[in-house]
Amino acid sequence: MTAGFTPPEPQAVAALKDIAGSGGWRDGADMARYFEDPRGRFTGQATLVLRPDTVETVSKIVCYCSAHKIGIIPYSGGTGVVAGQLSPDTPNAVIVSLDRMNKIREVSVEDGVLVAEAGCILQNIHARAAQENMIFPLSMASKGSCCIGGNLATNAGGIQVLRHGNARDLCLGVEAVLPDGSILNELSPLRKNNTGYDLRHLLIGSEGTLGIITAASLILKPLDPESVTVFCAIRDHSDGVSLYKELRADLGESLSAFELMSGFGVDLVRRHFPKFPAPFAQRHDWHLLLQLDGPKGMPAQVEEVMGRMLEKNLLSDAVIAQSATQSEDLWALRENTPEANRMEGAFCSSDTSVPIRKISDFVKETSAALRDIHAGLRVNTYGHIGDGNIHHNVFAPEGTSKADFLRAHPDMVDAVRMAINEVTHKSGGSISAEHGIGRLKAADLEIYASTAKQTALRAIKDALDPHNIMNPGALLR
Repeated sequence: MTAGFTPPEPQAVAALKDIAGSGGWRDGADMARYFEDPRGRFTGQATLVLRPDTVETVSKIVCYCSAHKIGIIPYSGGTGVVAGQLSPDTPNAVIVSLDRMNKIREVSVEDGVLVAEAGCILQNIHARAAQENMIFPLSMASKGSCCIGGNLATNAGGIQVLRHGNARDLCLGVEAVLPDGSILNELSPLRKNNTGYDLRHLLIGSEGTLGIITAASLILKPLDPESVTVFCAIRDHSDGVSLYKELRADLGESLSAFELMSGFGVDLVRRHFPKFPAPFAQRHDWHLLLQLDGPKGMPAQVEEVMGRMLEKNLLSDAVIAQSATQSEDLWALRENTPEANRMEGAFCSSDTSVPIRKISDFVKETSAALRDIHAGLRVNTYGHIGDGNIHHNVFAPEGTSKADFLRAHPDMVDAVRMAINEVTHKSGGSISAEHGIGRLKAADLEIYASTAKQTALRAIKDALDPHNIMNPGALLR
């Protein structure tokens, strides 16, 4: 798959504007915000931004683009970090943004389903579910700006995968416009629907390369009566894996989140966000942030179990939040980590996963590999122990700016990324855990995916999108 786009002719641009209608398009300087990369590494381009407000309008746009071989870049909240929503190399494409398709169409408590359009901000979905004393348990640091369409297109993970699964595990059906412009309406709330290939799961995680998701039926779950937040200090990251095994045995499905954080990472957040209090009087090298949700009596059970973990020396210290405010402050240390990394000047932010049993070796081996590249590199390691998704954010040496360091070491970004990929692959892991492949990792996928997998991916793409108009250059080059 090449990333070449047919330049839209002036008459095509005019026709697409007419289809989108008044208020349904932007051009010139008004397109600038759709070209922004959250980490500042890329700048997108496009001939036109289309902002349809109905699935029928999306269908007409895609029909026209298919007939005239015009490339489409689907756009949701713009929070993707692998350039899946950007075309850095050519303006010869149109962006189809779902930001005007932001309605919650239906809530059925009986079915445990909320039907949301693709442009709905995740936090707004949370708020609507809360009105029914329910939750939609997909959550991440960008919940205030990311949209459900992009969450599904990348099969986003987040902080509660341990208990509730990825985005695909929380979606019963989708409405989507396929590359020929036809509308797939599969929004049924059925849990059992065994009628052939599951096109919902094919589209989820396809990064807009097989169609544009326009709405989804999302699973709602009852709000647990009790919720407990615990911030722990541990001696070493290996103790985190040991503690995870113990707590899973003692507390079972009540364990919703199990986050590893380095002492360096906590220091980083507090340096850039000094309003957040230190969780302990003493500094520690490694931390865990736990969320537990369950029936009445959960806090007493958690306190008893954590006491036993201290007796077993799996913990150095622990703080159990005594109020909603204290819980929010503890979670703020984790949720502001990506922004603190950006403010500090991370030049590589990895997103890989390994088997849980190999997390400790993975952290040790990647740390050693990065030291071999440059002894002065600073690394913030954190992530989700319960699903093996460990992030490494890499910075220039202390006292050296990111720009100066990369000018002096122009191959550093690729060297660091590939070093992490190599250790990940050696560990039996995945080079993309929750952010997708996009354009940033398309070449890496060719290195690490098996020939059989690549052949199947390309066959599916060719069958559904023979003109290669759907996000060309993303996922498959």
